[in-house]
Amino acid sequence: MLALFVYLLSLVCWMGAIIFFSFFVAPVIFTRLPIAEAGKVVSVIFPRYYLLGYGAGIAALALAVYFAISRGAREWWSGTALLLAVALALTLYAGMVVRPAVDAIREVAEEPNPDPARMAEFDRLHRLSVTLNGSVLMLDLLALAGSAGALSRHG
Repeated sequence: MLALFVYLLSLVCWMGAIIFFSFFVAPVIFTRLPIAEAGKVVSVIFPRYYLLGYGAGIAALALAVYFAISRGAREWWSGTALLLAVALALTLYAGMVVRPAVDAIREVAEEPNPDPARMAEFDRLHRLSVTLNGSVLMLDLLALAGSAGALSRHG
């Protein structure tokens, strides 16, 4: 029971962070603060945001693999583990590759007359970051559904 509790807590924390940041924090920050300050606030939040994603993702994936090996409904747990593995890979890529690239070019969004090529690169990276974040949320929701399927089959 402890393993299942930690698994569910990890998955809920991961999804909760994505939902809270994407639908509550970011809209408030970017509608209430000047763009330069909003960017600075987000750049302070993101390292912890991604750290939570890494930790929760690793815990959820490890426990889903454990359940696939040790419990009934193996196909449900195996599918769930696969979804979580992809979500964790996307989170790692977003946090370790995309975020540093955005941080390196972020100041272009604050310039009054930004270089069009640099601004286009910033916009591309931002769109990629948003897409990855949304994909992780969808994968986590599917993993939650897979967990429910596994638990309803297993009891």
